[in-house]
Amino acid sequence: MDKEQGTKENPWKLLTPPNTSEYEMYKDIKDGKEVIVCVVGKTTLLYDHQCIADLNTMLTKHGDWMELGSADEQKPAKEGTVEAWGRSAKNPVGGWYGLKKGLRGRFGMYIPPLMEKLGLAELTHDAKGNKIRVK
Repeated sequence: MDKEQGTKENPWKLLTPPNTSEYEMYKDIKDGKEVIVCVVGKTTLLYDHQCIADLNTMLTKHGDWMELGSADEQKPAKEGTVEAWGRSAKNPVGGWYGLKKGLRGRFGMYIPPLMEKLGLAELTHDAKGNKIRVK
C-alpha cells in the first residue's frame, strides 16, 4: 500500500514547468495554518494551502490558457499571469499566497506543477512562456 503523497516523509517530487529543475512539496501546519512547503535545493518557501482551491476556481472562470509569468518577490509580475494573480489584492486572500517574507514570489513557477500532479490542470512545458489551464 502506498503511503499518502504530499507529506514531509513522502513529498510530491516535481519539475519546474520547463522540466529543467527538480523540487519537492508537501503539506504541513505552520502557526495553526495549513501550508504547502516548497523545498528547492537549500531554499524553503511556504505557500498558503488555500492557493490550490483558489487558483483552480480562478482558472475555471478564466476558461482558457493563462501564462504563468514567474517572478521573484522583488520583481514586478507581468499583468494577466498566474504570478500576478498570486500576489494581487484582488485574489481571495487579498495579496500574497507566498508566506515567507523575501521569498513570496515564484508562485507561477512552483504551484502550477503541483496543480498538474494533482490532476487539476495541464501545463505547457516549453523553455519559456509556459501556460496553464484547468483540466
